[in-house]
Amino acid sequence: MAFFKNAICLAILVILIGNSSAQLSTGFYSTSCPNLFSTVKSAVQSAISKEARMGASLLRLFFHDCFVNGCDGSILLDDTSSFTGEKNANPNRNSARGFDVVDNIKSAVENVCPGVVSCADILAITARDSVVTLGGPNWNVKLGRRDSRTASQAAANNGIPPPTSNLNALISRFSALGLSSRDLVALSGSHTIGQARCTSFRARIYNETNLDSSFARLRQRNCPRASGSGDNNLAPLDLQTPTNFDNDYFKNLVTQRGLLHSDQQLFSGGSTNSIVSTYANNPNNFQSDFASAMIKMGDISPLTGSNGEIRKNCRRIN
Repeated sequence: MAFFKNAICLAILVILIGNSSAQLSTGFYSTSCPNLFSTVKSAVQSAISKEARMGASLLRLFFHDCFVNGCDGSILLDDTSSFTGEKNANPNRNSARGFDVVDNIKSAVENVCPGVVSCADILAITARDSVVTLGGPNWNVKLGRRDSRTASQAAANNGIPPPTSNLNALISRFSALGLSSRDLVALSGSHTIGQARCTSFRARIYNETNLDSSFARLRQRNCPRASGSGDNNLAPLDLQTPTNFDNDYFKNLVTQRGLLHSDQQLFSGGSTNSIVSTYANNPNNFQSDFASAMIKMGDISPLTGSNGEIRKNCRRIN
């Protein structure tokens, strides 16, 4: 009997040890890099003070990393003669930005604890600090991710929902990653900050009818109908407060002033209308759900334990 008890205890111990490497935790670097959070926060605040839009760009990098084979830092890898990364995939080419800021943050972290913190974790902390710096909610970031040694341009092309997506496609893609419709709407609220290129909303402002006419005319002034003209001209995703993390994005959807087709799909007679209305009327509800959804997104397929590596330079594998 004692033998069986010991065997069961041993089996449980093995299971626990096996699972421990796959668990992210908020205190992962508490002893190995105690100054991590203050170091990242200082660098993020400095970058945003120079350009407020950078907060949205850094947040977007985390989204585009997690949606492609998990939160593994793959979006940061540069192309080489023998390697094609994700930076030139359709969702990232000419629009993903902030890589130099991530380089600066990584250098600052390496100065205080060399070889300890992954680029994937730096992206996760940077996203949180960007939101907080721009007036949004705080949350405890789970850490312990390691960096991938590979990337996939094809997965980036297929895995990141384009601005032309309809509601069913958005719900399906988020669901495939373990994110609910409520998570979808809450995370889309990140479009309360940042800018979009004319190419992302041209078709909407000239062809769609579920659009406030005065808003359409305003956006048409800086985004010509003809393709190839003004393609990179920018417009704020949230007209009212493009550098303040608030719930104005949802108020815009209710009044048919969503800039992207995929934005307005969240409030266009479908299943997510009620969630948008809730967030438009209750900013605290939005901020709480956003923080929870960011934690869930950060849990997507992390590399842990002995998988992956801790890159010395976020742009290339060791």
